[in-house]
Amino acid sequence: MAQYSRIEVVRVMKETGMVPLFYHPDIELGKKVLKACYDGGARLLEFTARGDFAFEVFKELNKYAVKELPGMIMGVGSITDAGAASFFMQMGANFIVTPSLREDIAKVCNRRKVLWSPGCGSLTEINNAEELGCEIVKLFPGSTYGPGFVKAIKGPQPWTSVMPTGGVSTEESNLKGWFDAGVTCVGMGSQLISKEVLASGDFKKLEETVRNTLALINSLQNN
Repeated sequence: MAQYSRIEVVRVMKETGMVPLFYHPDIELGKKVLKACYDGGARLLEFTARGDFAFEVFKELNKYAVKELPGMIMGVGSITDAGAASFFMQMGANFIVTPSLREDIAKVCNRRKVLWSPGCGSLTEINNAEELGCEIVKLFPGSTYGPGFVKAIKGPQPWTSVMPTGGVSTEESNLKGWFDAGVTCVGMGSQLISKEVLASGDFKKLEETVRNTLALINSLQNN
């Protein structure tokens, strides 16, 4: 069962401005990544459930977060049907992220007041998602659309909250483009938690990268 309501999750997404994305089948490695992100100041993590037995990994990571990392909000991404969403919510997922807009997922998440963020790529999809109660839409893949798309959407719909995923990096010019366009937060995977860091086990470097990126985002939000 989720520990945080969708309103609480939205608040943290807006405040921190970043949701790290991560998947690896190794539970112990996952704990080290999770702690490095937490120590760097991140208070959300989207576990992208893409591998076999991913639910077992998420279950252990969420237990670890609840016990050892107070205030860390764990969610699950790459969810493609209502059954999977319900399954992960049973294991305590505090938010559900999907690659596309699915009404069945919206219903099961809304029933539990759990935040769901669907991947959208058009104004029509965004409008449909918001009619289904979506608080933050995921712009995916972000690299295909770019900040200009966000700015165009925010013109007639300033109330729309957008989280681009894919095509977001830690570089100042990249983040400035997104936040100047009006995004609420960004999702960041391999550009933040790189294969090199995972291979080397340099989790202090990951912690530093997370801290610096959050500081940069904070300055852009308050500029």
